[in-house]
Amino acid sequence: MKTKVLITVMTYPSLSHKYFETVCTAGFREDGSRIRIFPVPHRLLTDQDVNKYKKWQWIEVDLEKNKKDSRPESFHIKNIDTLRIVGNLSNKVNWDLRYELVKKNKKIYTNMSELIDLAKENKLSLAVLKPKEILDVTYQRIDIHNFIEKRNALEKVYKSQRQQLELFNSNPVNDYSYQFKFAEKIPYTFRYKFTTDDAKVREILIEDWEIGMLYRNCRDKYRSEEIACEKVREKYLGFAKKDLLFFVGTNYKWQNMKSPNPFLVIGVFYAPKGTFDRGNQLMLDFKG
Repeated sequence: MKTKVLITVMTYPSLSHKYFETVCTAGFREDGSRIRIFPVPHRLLTDQDVNKYKKWQWIEVDLEKNKKDSRPESFHIKNIDTLRIVGNLSNKVNWDLRYELVKKNKKIYTNMSELIDLAKENKLSLAVLKPKEILDVTYQRIDIHNFIEKRNALEKVYKSQRQQLELFNSNPVNDYSYQFKFAEKIPYTFRYKFTTDDAKVREILIEDWEIGMLYRNCRDKYRSEEIACEKVREKYLGFAKKDLLFFVGTNYKWQNMKSPNPFLVIGVFYAPKGTFDRGNQLMLDFKG
């Protein structure tokens, strides 16, 4: 079915045996309901291709329920040739408009325990969460040896098959995509430490594309992993001074395993202070 989606979430690229590299994207339909689109070989959609989209753009595409993913919001692209960018909120940032769309016909949660209970019942796997207090942003170095081995193996397959490769079994990769390079693995994990209305201290992974790129840019600029991690921590802690929301989503395996907390922060909404007040007042004025 042709579906119009406002993309608000793009996770950092991960390796895929079938598609080489994929990202998970998520956002809202026109009626405000949440939707996840996975898998998407986003960086294999070349710059010359109209199918390549980014956050805060409206896309229209033929989607169908992902039968391999029981989460209610999970869909995948049925025909990549139908994908079109049909609106753009990414160039000129209007936080009031973005906030209006984020909260349209949906609940903004303030209690993490409530979200976890709903996920255990498979009633939802995507949500917008308003943290009560940001306590810290932590980081930890991880072993990426297995990732490097897997990436090297996939690179060999890609190079030998690139002329025959088809995205979603429909689009052959064009000549100009031959320069594609797999995304590097970020050797650190970053976590938000925060509370919500349940008063419990949570510490959950941040998996959005932006945090990975921020780390890489800072590392290259300062030529230091330690400084890069501190710059990331500083920036994401700074969001606490703004009107802050988390776009959260469950990890599929964690949710199926009934993990104590299957959620990740898959996107961060950091509007200027006062945006929420203006938006709530507009709603009150409208209801009259």
